Amino acid sequence: MTDDTLLEKAKHCLGGSLLNPLSDIALERFSARNFERLAALIHRYSGIKMPQGKRTMLAGRLRSRLVALELDSLDDYCGYIFENRGIANELVHLINAVSTNKTDFFREPVHFDFLRETFLPALVLAGRRAVKIWSAAASIGAEAYTIAMVLEDFRRKNHGPDYSILGTDISTEALEIAVAGQFSKAMIDPVPPEMRSRYILQSRDQTLAMARIIPQLRAKVAWARLNLMESRYPVDRDMDCIFCRNILIYFDKSTQNNVLKRLCDHLRPGGYLILGHSESGAGAELPLVSVRSTIFRRL
Repeated sequence: MTDDTLLEKAKHCLGGSLLNPLSDIALERFSARNFERLAALIHRYSGIKMPQGKRTMLAGRLRSRLVALELDSLDDYCGYIFENRGIANELVHLINAVSTNKTDFFREPVHFDFLRETFLPALVLAGRRAVKIWSAAASIGAEAYTIAMVLEDFRRKNHGPDYSILGTDISTEALEIAVAGQFSKAMIDPVPPEMRSRYILQSRDQTLAMARIIPQLRAKVAWARLNLMESRYPVDRDMDCIFCRNILIYFDKSTQNNVLKRLCDHLRPGGYLILGHSESGAGAELPLVSVRSTIFRRL
């Protein structure tokens, strides 16, 4: 895959516009009934809430699918899915289109400070030789690769434990970018200079706008497609730490609680669950104790 292709895919996953705006005719031909049918399907399969106020947003996200399927309107798209049995082929593309893939390297840095200053030193004191971390809802990989940089840096400087990282997401397009480990130079700006020089390959040709995670670090992260709405997760049940950040906000309360309960099943006793800054497990009966804001320890 070429650099240009990856860059275009990244723009699409991050909400960038690769196509002309949806025509007024196509937008008008999106009935309230069909919006409700699509919204119900999206919620049932992915847990993502799609209230009436997001009708225009959904229409914009699906414009590329109209082009790909050579359809004239969103009502035609709904006809293809619901009446022409296109759902089996189209569901993955629909979820790719509506998934929000906002992500950054070292986003919410307090969580990575916790890994470096508290989590990893405790494992060393306990004599642990290996650590397993799961980045759920990993998007295009910035979170998982940030974790890898922090763990590798600690291992190198402190004779820390070996580690493995699992990154999962519902979007196949996001995972394709994550596996490649190739990002725009602008996106890697938050990476500290020392880590950037050690863990990221950058072309000497200043006209090239891409950079890539070094192979040794990419090899530490395994990638898989996973839908958090599934009743069971094909993931090890002895994770030392699970990151599930900035995805629960798109779910209703019942779905949030169910996802959190399932995530807890994959944490070892004493392991940590880390949520996004605007998320919490408040109101849910979970085997967790808060150790600081958005960071919880499994009982």
